[in-house]
Amino acid sequence: MPASQLISYAEYLELERTSPEKHEFFDGRVYSMAGGTPDHAGIGASVARVLGNRLAGRPCRVFSSDLRVRVLATGFSSYPDVAIVCGQFEAHPEDAHAATNPIALVEVLSDSTESFDREDKFSHYRRIESLRAYVLVAQKEQRIEVFTRNDDRSWTLREYTEGEAPVGPLGVALPLSEVYANPLAS
Repeated sequence: MPASQLISYAEYLELERTSPEKHEFFDGRVYSMAGGTPDHAGIGASVARVLGNRLAGRPCRVFSSDLRVRVLATGFSSYPDVAIVCGQFEAHPEDAHAATNPIALVEVLSDSTESFDREDKFSHYRRIESLRAYVLVAQKEQRIEVFTRNDDRSWTLREYTEGEAPVGPLGVALPLSEVYANPLAS
């Protein structure tokens, strides 16, 4: 579908239902999502596993990149690499498969998406009322950046290259040694 052709959200949902590929949606336009590398997929899975283990027993659920997140304030829909919802799952009124209330979102950075993840995507995500943390995980080096929403709605960035990266609103930390562990590396 050409990016210049505008479609409704209902048409986008039908496309997603029948397409083998995932797409982002904004302002009537559909954008193909780039395929990931093995490192990207492995790091994303490690983050999801670590967060899932650390949040066990709490009323939170960790979701993979198969969960669509819809930003009510802007109409943007995307598939973050990891999404965490605490409390009740709130779906979009037109889309039972799209969360509207994540508390934390994680994106694994890649060359083709880093600029978009840092700028435009984060601009949309900041408009999610429930969002308290946005985590960027580097793929080419051991580095995790945690953006945390403050009480005054501003955001604070903390960068970690060793040890643990606390995700304050969740009350857990991401040990970089576990996120970047690769048992297949020689």
